[in-house]
Amino acid sequence: MSTYEVRRSAVIPAPAEDIFPLVNSFHEWTKWSPWEAVDPGMSRRYFGSESGVGAGYEWSGNRKAGSGTMEIVESVPSREIKVRLQFTKPFKALNPTAFTFTPAPGGTEVSWVMTGENKGAAKLFALFMNMDKLVGSDFERGLKSLSEAVAARKG
Repeated sequence: MSTYEVRRSAVIPAPAEDIFPLVNSFHEWTKWSPWEAVDPGMSRRYFGSESGVGAGYEWSGNRKAGSGTMEIVESVPSREIKVRLQFTKPFKALNPTAFTFTPAPGGTEVSWVMTGENKGAAKLFALFMNMDKLVGSDFERGLKSLSEAVAARKG
């Protein structure tokens, strides 16, 4: 069984306290998530807590957006958020995802990491597509948008 990790980091020119709330609540993800524009007609449902542990989000969209759920399973204010990301389409997959917030010169280094295993149809897909290349650019766009969203809140 093959495993993979996609990791991207960026220094956002703001304290972690300003960035953390935009990741700790799925209601805020519409302001920065790189996948929001993939399917403007995507259906969304929020469940559980408003933010932090127990906050959940379910989506279903076109073929590119796919469908699945996310739930925050760990939240340490201004330091770390762990998300249980489960896809149901186009492939069934469980992808533990984490965001860490570390003080850095000029602001906060935000790291976004997703891990997973290639099983079944996804294993065949992985022979032709590298997950880091497939998702890494989305993470980079998301971190850039997160930085812009933080700046817009302060502006």
